[in-house]
Amino acid sequence: MASYGGAMIKIAYLASKVTLPGSPLRRSDAFEHDRMMDALRAPFADLDMEVVDVDWADNTQDWASYGAVIIGTTWDYWDHAEAFLKTLDEIEQQTQLFNSTELVHWNSHKGYLKTLAEKGARLIPTLWIDKVDDAAFRSAFDTLGSKDLVFKRQVGAGADGQFRLSPQDALPDMPHPMMVQPFLSRIQEEGEYSFIFIDGAFSHALLKQAKAGDYRIQSTYGGIETPITPDPSDLKDAARILDLLDETPLYARVDMLRGANDGLLLMELELIEPYLYPLEGEQLGPLMAAAVRSRLA
Repeated sequence: MASYGGAMIKIAYLASKVTLPGSPLRRSDAFEHDRMMDALRAPFADLDMEVVDVDWADNTQDWASYGAVIIGTTWDYWDHAEAFLKTLDEIEQQTQLFNSTELVHWNSHKGYLKTLAEKGARLIPTLWIDKVDDAAFRSAFDTLGSKDLVFKRQVGAGADGQFRLSPQDALPDMPHPMMVQPFLSRIQEEGEYSFIFIDGAFSHALLKQAKAGDYRIQSTYGGIETPITPDPSDLKDAARILDLLDETPLYARVDMLRGANDGLLLMELELIEPYLYPLEGEQLGPLMAAAVRSRLA
């Protein structure tokens, strides 16, 4: 355990200009930041830790003054990826960082899905296009054998810069490298599953569903979340993804979609800045606090 002369151990929760309270740039879904802070403050205080939310880009911070730093609602990092990763490297040189820079560097580019697939994870068929010009756009439909495709940024989150397109659509502006997948109707018919793990142990699960007429399940687009008790086979599918990692993350969110054979397919393994749905898992705060306290050197 870390010893700070009997004082409360300060824990930084990395946020951003688009999520911090009072910011003029605050996103419409920044209430999720408030929910996370509300869930963490009391359980951390019970274990002599004070959680403080700070902007990851605040270069006045003395990172060594914190007992640990947790990457939280850094929901602009994909537009400043180089500076973000550099900041994390600097933080980890001065204090403990969760999750580690090794995991974050790997997880910040969706190419990590290729690695997991090579290790046995079941994915939606995916095409990787570094530059989406008209020829690449048109050929993607033939390559994937679908007239309904979803284009996602290879570095991004929250459906930002994402498009669902058919061959008849005009090519939208996609200046970033993209990953392309067939649209699966189960996202609308059933929804997307999220499994939250803390220090490798299962915390809680939920089903995220889009509003009528949409397919995006994020709250920004009207999505709703329902806590569930997962089927044991579904939970096993989610836990198997974590078994493919070389280290145990402090927190992980495994997002999955049911495939044609009713098994779950991996959509995303969120190890950087995921919302962890504390309203759907009341034990999240205590589990996070205990896990951080046990990791303090």
